[in-house]
Amino acid sequence: MRYFLTLFLTFSLAIFFFGGPALAALSDQDKADVKKAEAYLQALTSARARFVQTTHDGTQLVGTFYLQRPGKLRFEYDPPIEDFVVADGIFIYFYDAELGEQTNAPIGQTLADFFLRKNVALGGDVKVDEIKRAGDYLQIKLVQADDPAAGSITLGFKEDPFTLSKWRVVDGQGLITEVELFYLKTDIKHPRNLFVYANPDSGKPKYNK
Repeated sequence: MRYFLTLFLTFSLAIFFFGGPALAALSDQDKADVKKAEAYLQALTSARARFVQTTHDGTQLVGTFYLQRPGKLRFEYDPPIEDFVVADGIFIYFYDAELGEQTNAPIGQTLADFFLRKNVALGGDVKVDEIKRAGDYLQIKLVQADDPAAGSITLGFKEDPFTLSKWRVVDGQGLITEVELFYLKTDIKHPRNLFVYANPDSGKPKYNK
């Protein structure tokens, strides 16, 4: 689990731009699919979903994902796991319950930037490496144009209705982490303090219950 959360904080933000020149190699249908995915993500301003996270060693963990764009998200794990991730609009924090400490980074330097930016726009230096339909999903695989071996992210969308249902991250060593979403609800009104980092040892409200 900690492997996944560390990856979430440090994965190169460059991988999350649908790339200008790279789109030229796509078919008209591929381009339409990318545009559809971009429009969907742009409209996804608030959401809540249950998730199952599967790490490279087969470990599965369950929790709840909260989103408030721009800038805010939270990953909560079901007990007994007490680790969590929260983005407050500026920084993203990973709390490691085993160590009793947190790590943070500016959102713009992390994987989370893809979900949290105000405008999901075409452009940048990424290659849409593959678009396919398999297992009832439209799958869009993205890699860095100048270093495809550095890793990839594949977004999986169900098409009827069109919904982000999962994503798969493959790092430079080929290790895979997948997150699958269930019971996704949009246009959610979240309590504001859900997206504030509070040290669980401080006596302030805890969200892992």
